[in-house]
Amino acid sequence: MPDGRNASPTSRRSVVVQEFTNSVLDPDAPMLGPVENGGTIIANTAPGCWGPMITPRLRGGHEVTKPIFVEGAEVGDGVAIRIRDITVTSIATASGHDSSPEGFCLGDPYVAARCPTCDTVWPETHIEGSGQDSVKCDVCGNAVKPFEIVHGYTVTFDDTRSVGLTLPHEAAETIAAQADHYSALPDESRQHSILHFAPSDMPGTLIRMRPFMGQLGTCPSMPMPDSHNAGDFGAFLVGAPHDYGITLEQLNEHKTDGHMDIDAVRAGAILVCPVKVPGAGVYMGDMHAGQGDGEIAGHTMDVSGSVTLQVEVVKDYPLDGPVLFPLEEDLPPLAKPFTEAEKAKGQRLATKWGVSQIEPLAPVSVIGTAANLNEAIENGLARAAKLLDMTVAEVRNRATVNGAIEIGRAPGVIQVTFLAPLAKLDAVGLGDYAREQYGL
Repeated sequence: MPDGRNASPTSRRSVVVQEFTNSVLDPDAPMLGPVENGGTIIANTAPGCWGPMITPRLRGGHEVTKPIFVEGAEVGDGVAIRIRDITVTSIATASGHDSSPEGFCLGDPYVAARCPTCDTVWPETHIEGSGQDSVKCDVCGNAVKPFEIVHGYTVTFDDTRSVGLTLPHEAAETIAAQADHYSALPDESRQHSILHFAPSDMPGTLIRMRPFMGQLGTCPSMPMPDSHNAGDFGAFLVGAPHDYGITLEQLNEHKTDGHMDIDAVRAGAILVCPVKVPGAGVYMGDMHAGQGDGEIAGHTMDVSGSVTLQVEVVKDYPLDGPVLFPLEEDLPPLAKPFTEAEKAKGQRLATKWGVSQIEPLAPVSVIGTAANLNEAIENGLARAAKLLDMTVAEVRNRATVNGAIEIGRAPGVIQVTFLAPLAKLDAVGLGDYAREQYGL
């Protein structure tokens, strides 16, 4: 455990974050902090997907916090992030399945929105009225919409933030008239609220809330649009015609897979992220009020919220991507820790058949990302094998009998979740996180 008495005089035990990037994660930009090793980060986050997606001046499709420098985090290390709290502050939001009208972008509507009338890329815009033509170019007055909602909804939340209800058209228009208030946009946010669109295609639907972070991780080692800091969305940058086009080799070298949309990245979970720049650059955003596995509509309920994290350096972390220790209730049935009754039954089998020792096991979830789900699975299996110093064939077997492959997001984010030998986790400095999380 880190000793705060050895912290630098300039580091702080807690850092409060209310500033956002221009949707691009740039390792050369100044970071906030530093926060001491073992310190706390408290952030007020802005909605992720839809608001930034309809705000052409934002260059990454999301709006995330400025990265925070973690004292003692060096390239090749990891940062363990204990998610202490996630609280939704939005009163309402809107979302839906999207399409991208032709002519409103330069290769990628998330990264390089343009006005087709005056041909301005990343134009400044303003709001006039409501609906899907309400975002207007400051230069020529044309409606600029790199994205449209094909089928969508406006949803408001109860005061306890436990359920939501989708609204009819008249109520959605009432909320649109005070969009920034109902979305609880942070003061420093630069996005247009998606509530201005006022979609209302499935009113009267009751929804459970189960908030989590769609973006949580560390800064990539080259400038990268925030929503593309993963193997699937990042694939859109490969050979792209805009300023952020890169090669596949650059993507694989520099990304940190901070954009996962994995619903288990929620309060109580522990996420371990790779460090690819000095100080790690922990950032967050894209809070979701809830989501089913796969985020199959492409988007879910993006909300503003407050987040509390505790960060700790893990020296000599062996992976280039994240590892997650979910809450026990979020584990697949076969990956849950064995009960004392199950262990007793196993010991009787061991005695009967002359097995000298039953290896201690602990749950772990290794993240894989790639352009599609099949390649993401291969990436996750290879990472798990490297982490635990075993063959991919052994990982396949363990994930089959003691775990599962889970889908975080289509098209290409997965979790390889299984019971791993605790001694193998100890060997890479992660065993105590498993013990903490699962009471082992």
